[in-house]
Amino acid sequence: MDPGMDPAAGVSSGAPGASSAAPAVRASDRERDAATHRLQDAFAEGRLDDAEFDVRMRSALSARTRADLDGLLADLPAAGPAAGQATVADSGAGRGPGRLNIAFKSSVRRSGRWRVPDRHTSIVYKGSGWLDLRAAELTAPVTTLLAVAYKSRITILVPPGVRVEAGGFGTDTDTDPAAVVPADAPVLHVRGFTYKGTVDVRSRPPED
Repeated sequence: MDPGMDPAAGVSSGAPGASSAAPAVRASDRERDAATHRLQDAFAEGRLDDAEFDVRMRSALSARTRADLDGLLADLPAAGPAAGQATVADSGAGRGPGRLNIAFKSSVRRSGRWRVPDRHTSIVYKGSGWLDLRAAELTAPVTTLLAVAYKSRITILVPPGVRVEAGGFGTDTDTDPAAVVPADAPVLHVRGFTYKGTVDVRSRPPED
């Protein structure tokens, strides 16, 4: 008998393609979104530094398979019971009021007189975001805005007299280059992360 034959099946076990690994399962949009939440929590807890957070966020937004996402989260603590269920109700525990806005195929809009916490996150999936800070009350000397735009545009309007520092990737800044900002001015730190989208930081509305 041919040594490459399986006696029970009568089929050559050495034939090309006879034993191949199962194909990788494609990641869904919801799974990618859940991964960005895990990474955001890890960054807020100090488990990831700035560079690690930037790299992993970009990889999570463009991940193709579940294995890709699992690799990004392998060294982080297991998610809580509500992880992956991205709803506005998730913003309750540990975040404080007004710290998180999420829109799925809809819009996030904040304008007028509103209190901005020291850290605020907006995540928009196939929708739009509009954060107007011109009449808002900044509650801390340094305010960090995390904006995640998945196939979306998030526009952030900044008030005069504020020092704007923009980072991340996919962030466009169009503020007044001639504006005089005092040395002790409040700081607005915008961290934008996009996948086929844009985070637009402006001192005037686009139609002006």
